[in-house]
Amino acid sequence: MIGTSAVMRDVRDRIDRVASSAATVLLTGPSGSGKDVVARLLHQRGTRAAAPFIAVNCGAVPAELIESEIFGHEAGAFTGAARARCGRFEAADTGTLFLDEVGDMPAAMQVKLLRVLETRVVERVGGMIGVAVDVRLVAATNLDLDAAIAAGRFREDLFYRLAVVEIRMPALSERRDDIPLLIEHFAAGGVGFTRAALRRLAEMPWRGNVRELRNLVERAVALHGTETLDADTAEALTEGPRGTPWPPAIERRTRNLPPRPPVADDPGGIDLKRLLDEVEQTYIEQALSDAAGGIAESARRLGLRRTTLIEKMRRLNIVRLPVH
Repeated sequence: MIGTSAVMRDVRDRIDRVASSAATVLLTGPSGSGKDVVARLLHQRGTRAAAPFIAVNCGAVPAELIESEIFGHEAGAFTGAARARCGRFEAADTGTLFLDEVGDMPAAMQVKLLRVLETRVVERVGGMIGVAVDVRLVAATNLDLDAAIAAGRFREDLFYRLAVVEIRMPALSERRDDIPLLIEHFAAGGVGFTRAALRRLAEMPWRGNVRELRNLVERAVALHGTETLDADTAEALTEGPRGTPWPPAIERRTRNLPPRPPVADDPGGIDLKRLLDEVEQTYIEQALSDAAGGIAESARRLGLRRTTLIEKMRRLNIVRLPVH
């Protein structure tokens, strides 16, 4: 946990307070902010440190397989289940189970997870006998769960069961004073940066948060070895060949942006929320068009996670374009 900013001191304090307890913890905050690091720290500093730490990304497991992945299955439970297999809950028994991207969990699975959290008993798919488990659960999400609950996509009772203790990870833009320390840590005695370069980097938006900063430092080490980089060279590391933003993103098409929508009863005002939604929709639709409807490629072009793009498409009622 690198950083001396006030927000990071608060995060460390909360970790220290709850690590030794058995309380379920919900980690929130933007993608790339370090939620997985906090999950491991909670395990390592707790009383279960010698037991297993098992992690599963709920957004990366297909909906039809997630129940088997987390709860396990018996032989013959479904086509291809040639032998019995324990799930992640059983594998984490006496230790910690980390459910990353829990906001992407299908609705039917949310009900089953809630039951397990209440009973501490899991049933494998196709099984008839419950298995008692002693697991400390840590969950994480980059979604706005309040909005997801309001939209009916996430169970409110499950939220309260997960958020016994909530730790919010700040975006890197909220802790700019920590950027030089993070760069020094990631560089590990390799590439250096002038003070002007550090100031320039601290002013950048860092939409990918700590993960994006780490990637930039790794790129600097690969390209420049142990050199000391000035501000212009450091800024150039954020761009690909010929000035294309890194990673590649869609070209800015200002002529295609929607007009500024006025606020009702105020001709001089701007409905900012509607404008931002329309701008976001314009870029997403353009990315889908450029990528022939491919979600993964569109997400890459937009600098988003695949699950984040899907969530935005649902919210904006964007239909996936057909692949030709």
